Amino acid sequence: MTLLFVRSRLNSVFKTIGTLTLLLIAFPINLITVLFSYLTTEKLKQKPIDAPKRILITGGKMTKSLQLARSFYQAGHTVFLVETHKYWLSGHRTSQAVSKFYTVATPEKDPETYRQDLLNIVKKEQINVFIPVCSPVSSYYDSTAKPLLQKAGCEVIHFDPDITAMLDNKYEFCKKARELGLSAPKVFRFTSPQQVLDFDFQADGSQYIIKSINYDSVRRLDLTKLPFDGMEDYISKLPITEENPWVMQEFIKGQEFCTHSTVRDGKIQVHCCSKSSPFQVNYEQVNNPEILAWVSHFVKELKLTGQISFDFIQTPDGTIYPVECNPRTHSAITMFHDHPDLPAAYLEDNNHPQPISPLPESKPTYWLYHELWRLTEIRSRKDLKNWWQKISQGTDGIFRKDDPLPFLFVHHWQIPLLLLSTLKTFQDWLRIDFNIGKIVKLGGD
Repeated sequence: MTLLFVRSRLNSVFKTIGTLTLLLIAFPINLITVLFSYLTTEKLKQKPIDAPKRILITGGKMTKSLQLARSFYQAGHTVFLVETHKYWLSGHRTSQAVSKFYTVATPEKDPETYRQDLLNIVKKEQINVFIPVCSPVSSYYDSTAKPLLQKAGCEVIHFDPDITAMLDNKYEFCKKARELGLSAPKVFRFTSPQQVLDFDFQADGSQYIIKSINYDSVRRLDLTKLPFDGMEDYISKLPITEENPWVMQEFIKGQEFCTHSTVRDGKIQVHCCSKSSPFQVNYEQVNNPEILAWVSHFVKELKLTGQISFDFIQTPDGTIYPVECNPRTHSAITMFHDHPDLPAAYLEDNNHPQPISPLPESKPTYWLYHELWRLTEIRSRKDLKNWWQKISQGTDGIFRKDDPLPFLFVHHWQIPLLLLSTLKTFQDWLRIDFNIGKIVKLGGD
């Protein structure tokens, strides 16, 4: 056992050093590209407006926060970016769109200090609007901060705690959808592995996916279908308890989509939809009226105000099934990288009959360093052609010629420092997510 442990740690060290070496090799190219853009391109333009807002955005390590910061800045507003102390190294703080960068307590570890930290920033900077671009864990704590910030005169574009808890609960969400007369997959809640093993799969006749109700950054990607021969060993190892309940959700065959919607008083202001991709790092707008109608009905019935994202499966007959709901910003918001009306749609009631969507000519978004890694998976000329088509017809989610510094500092400051921190503790990790700016590992945030 000791030998296996040592070998595992050594493998992790070699993997980290190898990755750092690859980033070091890429550094000169990135540096030259960024310096050339910085010296030759006019900086990000800010539109003069009569009543600019002072806007506080959390989730500063993630691309979606950077995208919103740039959009609001260009529209004439002043943007303040926030992250937890662990991510003080966020490369996004170098963006021209960010007036100031703050760090706060980790909400799940110290919720009271987290709320007070937000309140202190709101008062100090005279913030008008708070837009949480939260991680799955912190979305509830942002809801609990809402009344505190509202008392300080700050508008909060987020849900109340009870709504956030319901939307984030895979069981309660599907139950609510059915109550509203909407389609939803069958779902069962379990508090022990034995309950799953006792389920009568033969009588039921459906296949299922099992998921943790609480966010699990690693197991959320496990799409093992139940039942299967010998699943007892698989099920018995899952951490299903009273304190950590899981759901078993009906497996639906069809095309998977992801969406983002910003809503005010039950009306969709902003909406985008994309076919889902591996690890969710490729987004291209598709118009899907059935999905838009489902979301419109759901948010109208609940009179929601906030940001809400869904994963859907559309069956061959056109039926829409929600796989998951996330009461927070989706990375698909990067598809609005060139849409001038995004800030107004967030801040003002939209009198138009339809929500704004990505512009028809808008390029799909990707993350270049993810795509470079995918070169190792290319096995044919067709694969290479498809890869190049994606790069040539799309745009990087982080890089902009008129605001290039984040592209350098995310890839060659933020991520390397996070990797070096794993060396200090000999921690293993599963992958790098440049989109959300972190190292994904077992038991991580």
